[in-house]
Formats: sequence, structure tokens, C-alpha cells
Amino acid sequence: MTVKKSERLIVKFITNQATKDEIEELTEWLKKDENQIVFKDFVKTNYAVDSVMNKFDSAEIKKHLSERIAKENTVFYKRRFSSYYKYAAILIAALGGFYFYNNSDLASAKKNVIIPREEEIVLQLDNNLEKEIDTAAVQDITDQNGNLIGKLNKNRLVYNSSKAYGKLVYNTIKIPYGKKFEVQLSDGTVVYLNAGTSLKYPVQFVDSQDRKVFLAGEAYFEVSKDKKHPFTVNAQQVSVEVLGTKFNVNSYDENVSTDIVLTEGKVLLYKDQKENRVFLNPGFKGSNIKGQTKFEIEQVNTNYYTAWVKGSLVFKNESFDQIIKKLERRYNVTFVNKNKALGKEIFNASFDNEPIEVVLKYFSDSYAIDYIIDRDRIIIDN
Repeated sequence: MTVKKSERLIVKFITNQATKDEIEELTEWLKKDENQIVFKDFVKTNYAVDSVMNKFDSAEIKKHLSERIAKENTVFYKRRFSSYYKYAAILIAALGGFYFYNNSDLASAKKNVIIPREEEIVLQLDNNLEKEIDTAAVQDITDQNGNLIGKLNKNRLVYNSSKAYGKLVYNTIKIPYGKKFEVQLSDGTVVYLNAGTSLKYPVQFVDSQDRKVFLAGEAYFEVSKDKKHPFTVNAQQVSVEVLGTKFNVNSYDENVSTDIVLTEGKVLLYKDQKENRVFLNPGFKGSNIKGQTKFEIEQVNTNYYTAWVKGSLVFKNESFDQIIKKLERRYNVTFVNKNKALGKEIFNASFDNEPIEVVLKYFSDSYAIDYIIDRDRIIIDN
């Protein structure tokens, strides 16, 4: 195992984001005494534990591990249940030494804990009544009159598959920084919503009208086919019209342009009542700079633009200022960059479902970027 990979696994374990396979890989590595020394030194030097973990309790760690195992329902995992504790034992032994450092070390380390802000996803009904969404729940969703309109299944809100015959009734889903969410509309269209995004859409589409939704932020659409009713996404004065296809729309307010990346099918891009119409084919990106009417079309690797749907972060020829804005949305933290020259530098990097500690350490190690942590604020020095 490389040094980078071992450090990444240590951070994922400490932040409770490691999978069973990753824990096994880490504990196999920890069987060597010299690696246990590396483990303890890394934790002491680079990572600050929170107040819960300051109170080291091996029984509590075993409890958390067994709860994680219990969530797995396959026969394979059940058979491995008892042997799983041998890995926990190695990790507990390695962790144990760290937690017995004197209190002054822990107190100073705690200053470097990253504590992201925690905000809730909000569903706004047609009468502007707002409901918080619990992504751990499975429950019915009703409108202001108590009528059943859909069902919440943890991280996806599924609307009833029916059509209206009168006035359109809209809901708006608002996703805060630090979270993602999915909505399945009444026509079967699935929308993956990135952090810092809001989507306004009909609870039921009207049979006599085209399908239309309004986006601010970023979303990946898998549009259900309906030749009689084109589907239109309105995003920052740019309209994307389709019959049935898959595409990504990025239209955050702070962006210079609205970008549409097509992965499947065909879409029509336009502004101002379908003037300056442009068709987009799979593998291409259409961009409209705000305040302009024309579209720039270029062929791209669509994976760079859709990786966020699966939890990955990909930075391709992006300035550091652009990167930290994405990190703010992803982790719900605030960056204060005092190094103006650094903000303009261009970077390439990718991360697969990593905690923010891993991302920060990568930039610190690879590019000698120094930073200070103050709860949910990361301050980058000159």
C-alpha cells in the first residue's frame, strides 16, 4: 500500500466513512508494527479527533462496527461477521495508544477539527409552506390539503404517477450545501440534484401542456420519453428542450456561464423564444455566457461533468478559486483565501467520495498549500 493510500484510508476510518473492504485493507496494513507507528504519528500530527472520539472506548467502537455490519444483508457479509472483529481489534489496539496522549495535546488538536455546518433539505409546497426532508426516513408526502402526492424513500422523493387536468401546482425542492438529493417527477423523470440547488416543478404535469421545470444550480436529468409532451428545463434564461434523454445542467448563480452536457439522446438549446437555436449531440457541451445570446459547442469527456452524481469530485483545468467554491458546496464549509495568486493557479485532481480532510491534505502535500481550520472555516495563508 502506498503512503498516500494508507493516509487516505486512515482519514476515512477516523471520519467514519470507510467501507468494510477499506477497513479490512487498513487493518491488514496495521498488522506490521512499523505501520502502527506510522498510523499513530499520522493521527497525532495531521488529524484532530472530535469530542466523542476523545473519550476512547473500545466497546463503543465495536458497537459502531457491528452496527455497520448489521446493515449489510447478504449471506457473504453475515458469514464474515464473527471474523470482522479481528480487524476491529487491530484498529482498536492501534488507536488506543493515540488516545492516551496528555490532555494538552488533545486540546490543541481539537482546534483543527473541521465542523461543517448542518442544514436540512427543504420542500416548499404551492402555498409556500415549507417542510424539512429527513433523508433517513420513509414516509408519505402530502400537500397543504392533506392529499397524498408522493413518497419519501430516504434520499429520493417519488411523486405519484398521474396527470392533472386543471391548473399546474408547483413544488420547489431546495438542497443546501453539503447534501445531494433525488426527485422522481410524476412522469417518471429522475432528477439528481447537487448541493446548493433548487428545482421548481409541477406536482403533476397537465395533459394538455408541455412539461417544464425551473432550475437554479446543478442537476443531472434522466427524462422519461413522451413524444407528445416535450420536456423543458429553464436554467438562468437558457432553455433545454428534449423528448427523452440524459444530460447535466450547471447554472449556479456565481457561474460565468450556463453549461449543458449531453450523455444520451439529443437536446435543443435556445434563448429568447427559440431564437439562436442549437442542437446538442451526445458527448458535447453547450455553454452560454451570461448576457450573451450565442452558444459555444465543444466535444468533452462527459464523465468529468457527471462524476458528482456518484459522489466523486473532478477538477479539470480549474482555478483554485473555482475549486474552493465547489468544495464549499460539497462540504458546507467556508474558505477564506488570503493568497490571491494561488486563486488564479490551475489544477487537475480527482477524489472518490473522500472526506474533506483527505482533499485538504492532498493540496497541502502536493502543492505546499498551508491552511488553518476554525470550525467550518478553512483559512488559506499567503
